[in-house]
Amino acid sequence: MPPPSTIAHYRITAKLGEGGMGTVYRATDTKLGREVAIKVLPASLANDADYLARFEREAQVLASLNHPNIAILHGLEESGGVRALVMELVEGLTLAERIAAGPLPLEEALAIARQIAEALEAAHEKGVIHRDLKPANVKVTPEGIVKVLDFGLAKAAEPAAATSAANSPTLTIRSTQIGMILGTAAYMSPEQATGKRVDRRADIWSFGVVLAEMLTGRRMYTGENAAEILAAVILKEPDLASLPPATPAAIRRLLRRCLDKDPRLRLRDIGEARVALASPVLEETAVAPGPTVRRGGRLAWALAGALTLALVFTGTVAWRATRPPDRPLLSLNVDLGPDALLGLRATVAVSPDGSRLAHPARLANGRQGLAVRVLSQSKATPLAGTEDATVPFFSPDGQWVAFFANGKLKKIPSQGGAAVVLCDAPGGRGATWGDDGNIYATLNNSAAVSRIPENGGAPQPATKLREDERAHRWPQILPGSQVLLFSSNRTVTDWDEANIEAFFLRTGERKILQRGGFFGRYLPSGHLVYLREGSLYAARFDAGRMALQGAPTPLLTDVAAHAPSGGGQFDFAANGLFVYAAGKGEMSRYTFGWMRAGGKVEPLNVPEQVYAAPRLSPDGKRLAHVIMSSQDIWVYDLERGTSTRLTPGGNNYAFPVWTRDGRHIVYSSRVQNGNALWWARADGSGSPLRLAESNIPIYASSFSPEGRTLACFGDGIWTLSLDLSDPDRPKPGTPERLLPQGGSPAFSPEGRWIAYVSFESGASEVYVRPAPGNSAASGGKWLISTGGAKFAVWSPAGRQLFYATPDNHVMVVDYTAAGAAFSPGKPRPWSATPIGNASGPANFDVAPDGQRLLACPASEPEQAKGNLHLVFLLNFFDELKRRLP
Repeated sequence: MPPPSTIAHYRITAKLGEGGMGTVYRATDTKLGREVAIKVLPASLANDADYLARFEREAQVLASLNHPNIAILHGLEESGGVRALVMELVEGLTLAERIAAGPLPLEEALAIARQIAEALEAAHEKGVIHRDLKPANVKVTPEGIVKVLDFGLAKAAEPAAATSAANSPTLTIRSTQIGMILGTAAYMSPEQATGKRVDRRADIWSFGVVLAEMLTGRRMYTGENAAEILAAVILKEPDLASLPPATPAAIRRLLRRCLDKDPRLRLRDIGEARVALASPVLEETAVAPGPTVRRGGRLAWALAGALTLALVFTGTVAWRATRPPDRPLLSLNVDLGPDALLGLRATVAVSPDGSRLAHPARLANGRQGLAVRVLSQSKATPLAGTEDATVPFFSPDGQWVAFFANGKLKKIPSQGGAAVVLCDAPGGRGATWGDDGNIYATLNNSAAVSRIPENGGAPQPATKLREDERAHRWPQILPGSQVLLFSSNRTVTDWDEANIEAFFLRTGERKILQRGGFFGRYLPSGHLVYLREGSLYAARFDAGRMALQGAPTPLLTDVAAHAPSGGGQFDFAANGLFVYAAGKGEMSRYTFGWMRAGGKVEPLNVPEQVYAAPRLSPDGKRLAHVIMSSQDIWVYDLERGTSTRLTPGGNNYAFPVWTRDGRHIVYSSRVQNGNALWWARADGSGSPLRLAESNIPIYASSFSPEGRTLACFGDGIWTLSLDLSDPDRPKPGTPERLLPQGGSPAFSPEGRWIAYVSFESGASEVYVRPAPGNSAASGGKWLISTGGAKFAVWSPAGRQLFYATPDNHVMVVDYTAAGAAFSPGKPRPWSATPIGNASGPANFDVAPDGQRLLACPASEPEQAKGNLHLVFLLNFFDELKRRLP
């Protein structure tokens, strides 16, 4: 409606502003000769009965209010199909414009706040809730009179011009699950943000946010879009530490009362705020800014007095666990941006207070590391010095992030800084940071849980493996650091059959909590959750008796997990936030293909699966591999395009190795008392023969050229001699240990050298040493890789050794060997194209001609390393209490 348009007897003279519910104009009342403000409903909404009803409701609401701090309604007009509200024209700046110039002086801020409180008090006495109080809806006249605008308004359409996310249009979101959300994101109360029914206490929250903004000059909740701000309102505790030092103690107390997330503990009546804002408060002694006291802490203090911090924390947990489950479950699927990555064993770590998120990310140097995102901010901060990091976890105060990288356990400040090495960790499989100053971690693939001082030092045993156990993984220390939860297993592969146990640190007692499942986590809601067969289960848990109450119930079926390692892709915070990477409990799926040095890929006609350990037959015509979904070994005929299953299923079959004549395959499996090696015909005929059995993990890796010596690994590197007088029923000798530690040994084509992976330098690297029986080279050892390696393969054509880097690029090293000397060249990239991670380190093999690799080509999303999505479940604890009361 450009000037000089008219509505009834009102002549439009200027446009004042535009909001979701309509456009506001300055106009002249030609009958009474006065200036007015007219709000016009957009034509696009004129036929919408819902919006018309709200528009008319505003008129009715405003007509019921008569207060000097509330803008007066003059009338409701309809002319030529145009509907408009005629209101008092208030001259002066909006409070938003005033704050944009900087923080308000204390006296001015309190004077404005007192008038806002008086306006809200008058409205509340009439049964009217504003629901959209924000600085843009408050005007201050040149005389210092406050006028609160837009009472009862629920805007629904976005303005034509873009606005900032923190001052976003009023939201109206309908859903049968979360109800209706009304309000502006940055000033919305938590109950509004979660779609609950609101009362006048929602206005009290918004009042507190506005008062804090006046005093600090900064918005309390910010973000790039309304969704981010909503998440911050729900998850982030109000930060009052930035209040000016001169802020009176009474005002600080008032703000804490107004900004309690639980409306039941919030200020009951805005009239109390009006009284608190009276001038005598200015005479009180100011206090230095300090952290906001949370309601759980206050309750614990009231109950326990001057107890220790641990008891305060326990009180917080107990208070949260007994809250009525009245908040609806909200689910947000969040895109973390192009630099976020999916972690192999753990993708997400949430700080205990729910304010920060750590996840794998691409660093500035292009390598994989970690980034931390403050949930109230729009971007994550990459942490330089976290190259090749896995399994991040926070300190109890959220100020540090610890992680495993290159054979070490490290920590780094969560805001960035220098990484600190805490101890050696050849293969980290989970850790937890206690409030007793210790970290509890599984430092190796086949190990119990160790205790490490949080500032570094020699690891000390915490748990102890029994004779029939292979590993204790993914520990969680409970509040008070007296009880440790962990997953125990008889194998290091099939974690669905593991046990979740409690370990009492003082007595050494162990108690099985759940048989069948892994990655158990105690939640402050009084529940135990864990993973099994791709689903998240939950059961009520009595932490006093350390016992489940009732049968476990499946809750989620799309939580990603790394089942071979027992790792879960989820984490939680004490405020009820639950975050996970979705994946239906599966790892990334791939197909096989031939890859050349130039990056060209020739895909094979095989379906996408979760593959592992591809191994080519000596003639290069067949491919043995593992399908992880069934833990079975298959043989694929590359010429005919057919597949044959070699194993019957059910025993975690792994690491197939071809005999030198290509007629048989050796593989490992789980058996009742440990692991076993099997000898089977490659065509699937006949029955497999058990070669050896061990109570320690043992995996086949490589045959010597004559085919009579098998190199194995598991608790070091071993060799096993075979009597092949009957090729279908070989007779094994006694295993001999070659090295006390290391993995993936491989004989060179002529059998004089053996390559293997070891952590002896502090990082996983490839080494070469003389093979057993090489009398010409009785000693010596050569470092082959630089920058980390996880698997090595000799070229069958000779004079080249390939290895995979931690980020799945293939490197090649030329070498010469004469007599006792082995001379490796400098590692160089074989191709710029990465290969797929598949499962485990053995993710490629070399063709007999040495010109091609058989691998799982990295998918486009994996190569792009971007668009990682996490699912945020808000009020998850309340949902648990509804489902499992």
